[in-house]
Amino acid sequence: MKLKNAMALGLASVLAVGLTACGSSADTSAVSPADSTAAESTVAAADAAGAPDGDGDPTTLTVAMECAYAPYNWTQSDDSNGAVAIRGSSDYAYGYDVMMAKKIGEALGQKVQIVKLDWDSLIPAVMSGDVDCVIAGQSITAERAAQVDFSDPYYYASIITLTKKDSAYANAASVADLAGATATSQLGTIWYDTCLPQIENANILPAQETAPAMLVALNSGACDIVVTDRPTGQAALVAYPDFTLLDFGGGDGDFQVSDEDINIGISMKKGNTALKDAINEVLATMTTDDYNALMDEAISVQPLSDN
Repeated sequence: MKLKNAMALGLASVLAVGLTACGSSADTSAVSPADSTAAESTVAAADAAGAPDGDGDPTTLTVAMECAYAPYNWTQSDDSNGAVAIRGSSDYAYGYDVMMAKKIGEALGQKVQIVKLDWDSLIPAVMSGDVDCVIAGQSITAERAAQVDFSDPYYYASIITLTKKDSAYANAASVADLAGATATSQLGTIWYDTCLPQIENANILPAQETAPAMLVALNSGACDIVVTDRPTGQAALVAYPDFTLLDFGGGDGDFQVSDEDINIGISMKKGNTALKDAINEVLATMTTDDYNALMDEAISVQPLSDN
């Protein structure tokens, strides 16, 4: 990713430590499975790559993520809904990114191991070879692509704004209407680095370490607005019913971002073309509707989604 103030103020700990995701079981195998030919070719590609991972185990695909960025990924205390164990922890990870990791692991004939890292440690972990790949809601930016290789997009995340229903900005219809707002977002994201500076006379607060911390800042009144992507915003509405989501429609009145800002990809070590090709073959079997269906499922079972 509560309805009470105490729950809302504790969202960061809810998403970062082990709360069990609620809701019906996720059957990720039901969404556009690869046919046998594609599966065979991806397994062959993984074999050609030597199936490298941080533990040196060719049977395991090691995937890094924050495990604190619902609905992309979060931490929970058990394996409900198909959650995967976190390396070196008694906790489990689940969310959209874990669903995608499991689909890729199945196609490659590998089990999935999740590695929990903070946001700034994700790319270094790939570069050092500690993990095979990062599936963590990363935009495919030129800066990141200079350090790691990216798969084709596995999600397309439009930019939205969150504010409180009783905020002076609740009826904003464009970025121009946000002028003068006190704003923040998550550290190291295009939301903070690219979008917030486009707001005229904005009072931009220091970036928040995590997405949950960003939402707590808004809920506490520390800021008027936060800028994020649609899945994060949709998940936040479940946790914070006093929030409202502003979508400016992607035209001239919206935040001006490039495709690289909103295309979300899987990163891996430079030169690991066999793994990249294998992952892309899996993604080629899926459509945008498939991605959206998986994301809707992740939102429905995120922590405290039934409150």
